[in-house]
Amino acid sequence: MKKLALSLFAVVALFQSCSNDDDGGNSQNEVVAPTTYEFTRNGNSTVSFEGQTTRIKMSEELVSAMSDNTQTEVTLDAMFAHEEGNTDFSDADLNASGKSVRSKTAASADYFSANTTDANAIKADFDGWIASQVSDVFPNWGIVATAGTAGNLQEGGGGSTRYINAKGLEYNQAFAKSLIGALMVDQMLNNYLSPAVLDAGTNVADNDAGTVAEGKSYTTMEHKWDEAYGYLYGNETNPDTPELGADSFLNKYLSRVENDTDFAGIAADIYNAFKLGRAAIVAKNYDVRDEQAEIIREKISDIIGIRAVYYLQQGKGNLVTDKAAAFHDLSEGFGFIYSLQFTRKPGTNEPYFTKTEVDVIIATLMNGNGFWDVTEETLDALSATISAKFSFTTAQAGS
Repeated sequence: MKKLALSLFAVVALFQSCSNDDDGGNSQNEVVAPTTYEFTRNGNSTVSFEGQTTRIKMSEELVSAMSDNTQTEVTLDAMFAHEEGNTDFSDADLNASGKSVRSKTAASADYFSANTTDANAIKADFDGWIASQVSDVFPNWGIVATAGTAGNLQEGGGGSTRYINAKGLEYNQAFAKSLIGALMVDQMLNNYLSPAVLDAGTNVADNDAGTVAEGKSYTTMEHKWDEAYGYLYGNETNPDTPELGADSFLNKYLSRVENDTDFAGIAADIYNAFKLGRAAIVAKNYDVRDEQAEIIREKISDIIGIRAVYYLQQGKGNLVTDKAAAFHDLSEGFGFIYSLQFTRKPGTNEPYFTKTEVDVIIATLMNGNGFWDVTEETLDALSATISAKFSFTTAQAGS
């Protein structure tokens, strides 16, 4: 998957400059983006996002464990809501961490700080998928699934065996792809790139004065921007020069979208916006910073919409000939549809699809016996509904 090396970025200008004379003060500070995502102060790196790397690694182990039918609900719940010092993971550093995946799921400042009802309902969905995987799917691991009965289903030609619930849904896929929205996208777009977080407290004054956080080399505003960066690139071997395909979450699917000729260039657009926005913080130009945040919000949201449509269309293509393959695609599509509620329309405080709208789409998809009953016409209609909110067509996203 790692096809995007430095050569991807060689085609863009090594330096980007931007100034804005509409307002006075810091809006006129020139911003020059570095060649790579490297920022220093007094010879020390100011880039830090260890917490994001930790949660990505925790998520990887958790999703993998959901495919192990020897696991219990207790062990999976403990991985999701890890407590410092518990031996929930194979990695000792993760066990020692005081961070957890669940605590940052549906937890952004902009969307959920004043909406605990939806935040709790979303967390309950993730808890429920874990519980149902253990109670519904694990006991039927050796049974061939049929409509209304959980079990296994093998893809045609001796392909992969999928383990599904009574409606054909793979809980591990639904969980993983929904987590892309509820954790990575929500924290990036609606938390760390939000002025409510970037400019909180004395952050602006401290950044203007170059006052670093206690014991650190970075200002708090710099760190918040880096934490957004970390939810996309935090598992890269060299995060300052990302190659993509470095995790099973947002990083992976940026790579997939980039490799679609209809959307080639999206990876450079996002990377360059992150660089220029971070450079704008250093230059104390908050207009340019916020302009880059809007670009990131639009492009990251596009990834979610594109892959939601892609998997609906791939599922449609296999629906008659290979139900196991179709159900696998539709399970991934389920997760990307769920993730639509965490997207962000540029210039607004709103997602492309509300939670209510997402719930309606999922209810339509899972009606009756779910994937066993869904029709090609329904999948086309749902694809059209999603595409209509974005700037791409179903044909572009679905191929």
